[in-house]
Amino acid sequence: MTATPAQPQIAFNPITWYLTDEGFNPAVAPPLPQIYQEIREAGFDAVHVEVPSGMSVPDYRRLLDDTGLTPAPGYFNAPFSDDGALQESLERARRVAGEHAELGLSRIFIADRFGASERAELPARGVGFDAVRLGRIVENLAAVAGVMVSEGVTPCLHQHVGTWIETEAETVAVLDRIDPALLLVGPDTGHLAWAGVDPAQFIQRYPDRIGAVHLKDMRAAVKERPGDYRTTVARHLWTEPGRGDVDFAAVLGVLASFDGWFVVEVDLADQPTPKESAAFSARSVKKYLGVAA
Repeated sequence: MTATPAQPQIAFNPITWYLTDEGFNPAVAPPLPQIYQEIREAGFDAVHVEVPSGMSVPDYRRLLDDTGLTPAPGYFNAPFSDDGALQESLERARRVAGEHAELGLSRIFIADRFGASERAELPARGVGFDAVRLGRIVENLAAVAGVMVSEGVTPCLHQHVGTWIETEAETVAVLDRIDPALLLVGPDTGHLAWAGVDPAQFIQRYPDRIGAVHLKDMRAAVKERPGDYRTTVARHLWTEPGRGDVDFAAVLGVLASFDGWFVVEVDLADQPTPKESAAFSARSVKKYLGVAA
């Protein structure tokens, strides 16, 4: 008897409901149960998780169950270049990884914290590179990763424009210097493309180390215009998968045997509403992956 191939695991990140042209603004978002219900109605069965402050994991699980959603890997960031922040980062990492494990997840995206001023002003160019700082980042990131792994959750490195892990060279250096048992690869197709990296070629470099994937599309013409990070994003650099210039056919061809999580992200909706953005994304990604809508 021939086994039926596993269906791809596809989730959506609710960030679309919280971002405006002026930046992150939770005040504009409806209540979380409504957001999750809209994600489910848009065609997704899973959601990027983030347990709200003050909510227990069992209560969060009930919220997911009530809206018919499965938990998918969330996101952790910390200022890894700051030795003074390491203890707080370790404590937070243990808590967040523990929440993921309690929700049945074994992967989480991890990134350096956004806000490196030079790189926010001149994004995707690798300005201000410092080998000593990168070494410090490697040490602190490895320590945080070790704490997460001890909780049963392996972090997946997410290269992010506007951080000290921005360029291909920096990303590869971090991956080369941290044991794969502690750190997998969590490629973000949009952030790779913005930094001038071919996402499919980058992913092909790590055939056995991909832990989870962010599917994010990007308009090449927007990234070529001068502007800082927030200005560029406000110009709708990001768009729904299939509407920009990322070659998803190539990316997903390289990932044909990958059986982990694909998390779709659209920061600013390029449709009239976040729900319509999620619905467009669901249809597009399922088509690329050969999944019935």
